[in-house]
Amino acid sequence: MDAISARGADVEESQIEIIRHSEHYWRVNLNNPPLNIMGPQMVREFSELVTEMENNHELKVVVIGSTNPDYFMAHYDVLRDPAESINMAPGPTGMHPVPDAFVRLSRLPVVSIASIRGRATGSGSEIALACDIRFASREKAVLSHWEVGAGFVPGGGPMARMPRLMGRGRALEVLLGADDIHGELAELYGYVNRALPDDELDGFVDSFARRIASFNRDAIAATKRFVDDVSLPADSEMQPAWEAFVSSVGQPFAQERLSDFVKLGLQHPSDIEKRLGYYVGPRP
Repeated sequence: MDAISARGADVEESQIEIIRHSEHYWRVNLNNPPLNIMGPQMVREFSELVTEMENNHELKVVVIGSTNPDYFMAHYDVLRDPAESINMAPGPTGMHPVPDAFVRLSRLPVVSIASIRGRATGSGSEIALACDIRFASREKAVLSHWEVGAGFVPGGGPMARMPRLMGRGRALEVLLGADDIHGELAELYGYVNRALPDDELDGFVDSFARRIASFNRDAIAATKRFVDDVSLPADSEMQPAWEAFVSSVGQPFAQERLSDFVKLGLQHPSDIEKRLGYYVGPRP
């Protein structure tokens, strides 16, 4: 088993780890303790990972998970200087590297599977939504979009993806309610394919990925392409949402809300990060 970073640096310094189980099957772990916050470094590494997947003509399936059992990914780094994210060079599609990487991941001839244990909020949910298939821990997975509750717009394209997965009404419930969706309800809504008992998740996902890895790559890629053609949102739907996120997160109301959340421990191991859905709503 070979564990390396997507950037070729030391694994401990990288925020994305690749475990190459075989030439056909990789496991990718998000690895930015303590909360797997996504900031510019992880954006760059994730973009480079997708490029590596695009250029690998043997790879058939990639599982994306986390080294942290409590956080698949907490959310995007909303406390960093926004200029660091805004000024990142566009990706190959011409979009900002966040929507660019998510779009390219979805359109790969490689099958992407999200294995969700712990909280997947904001950009964590958006990575999962960009994957082809999502499996979640029934007891430990928490998916959500907290952005509207904090006063800004989700930036990674859930408005384009969610209605196609779960229908318009449920998508609006998740996005506008800004509350936590636990594994069992996520399965019911179509947010994930299946919610499995936590002690079965890893074995099931690994077995499913190895099954796909045993099949013919051309057949996998062609079948996926036909499904993509009738189910994925147009690329043009993605960049405007990112621009709305960047614009709205800097508005006074959002900054005031975020300032309040910082006092409660936002972006640190804290109760607010464990229960974002509760804290963004009205509290006694």
